[in-house]
Amino acid sequence: MPAAPNRRAVAVILLVPLIVTLSLWAFSWPAARIAPRELPVGVAGSAPAADQLQKAFEQREGAFEIHRYADAEAAREAIEDRVVYGAVVATGKGPQLLTASAASPVVAQLLTEAVKGSAPAGADVPVTDVVAAPKADPRGAALGASILPLALAGVAAGAMVTLMGLRGSRAALTLVGAAGLVGMAATAIAHSWLGVVTGDWWTEAGVIGLTVLAIASTVAGLAALLGTKGIGLGALLMVLLGNSFSGVTSAPELLPEPVGAIGQWLPPGAGGSLLRSAAFFDGAAASGAALILAAWAVVGLVAVLMGGRGKAGAEDAAAAPDHAREPALTG
Repeated sequence: MPAAPNRRAVAVILLVPLIVTLSLWAFSWPAARIAPRELPVGVAGSAPAADQLQKAFEQREGAFEIHRYADAEAAREAIEDRVVYGAVVATGKGPQLLTASAASPVVAQLLTEAVKGSAPAGADVPVTDVVAAPKADPRGAALGASILPLALAGVAAGAMVTLMGLRGSRAALTLVGAAGLVGMAATAIAHSWLGVVTGDWWTEAGVIGLTVLAIASTVAGLAALLGTKGIGLGALLMVLLGNSFSGVTSAPELLPEPVGAIGQWLPPGAGGSLLRSAAFFDGAAASGAALILAAWAVVGLVAVLMGGRGKAGAEDAAAAPDHAREPALTG
């Protein structure tokens, strides 16, 4: 039996378990270690009642990042601006909890259980959902599930542009056009049909399109610089790490460190955060995620253009006649 097929067989036998192991690590480990880590929450009201509420949060060292506010109105504004996920307010009748299930249903439930659990036995803790998740998706399941298809769409677009031999400006324009159409198609499904996002239609389409473009251009750019193996590298980066580290189904602050932070610097995580801001918070706290996505898209498109020019020059040199490539004889 030839040596080359033997080596390929051994490579497959070893590679498949490695991929499965990495996939289980990337997807299962963060999900199994969900817990608050410097989760931004607010405490509102006057001392000493508000001080007691803050001490209750501080008992879980490293779990919460406390923001103090003068009253319930200031805490509500902070929630709407995505500064904190929720706030507990000290009132004359006892604590009152403000949440935002649109920011994260998981966090809203966690805060509700934490505040009610620390309240005196039999005490009633009113809960107000300041920015509620849409009725069509109260648990955020549909929004969380949308990130993987967008990542796959971006990888597919980058791979198809590469495998079809498109290069340079033609490849870049194709990626932009495909991402724009994906943005409109996905918004038509998520907004117009399912009703799981409720912001401005065209803003949501732009966010989704930019997310797909950031992923697609990165995959195509890696392929332009590294060859077809760049497609695999891009897919691993965007799907295996980007999707599993995105925190869209829970919150970045609930994932193990530094997974949550890494996920927000990758297009799937930044895209999910930006889509929440556009869909439910009128664009609050959107600038950071938008800049990250734009940076990935620009760098990817530049790599596509540079790779296309390099290949075109190499092909022109190879196609030139022999006498054009050889120096002229003199004397």
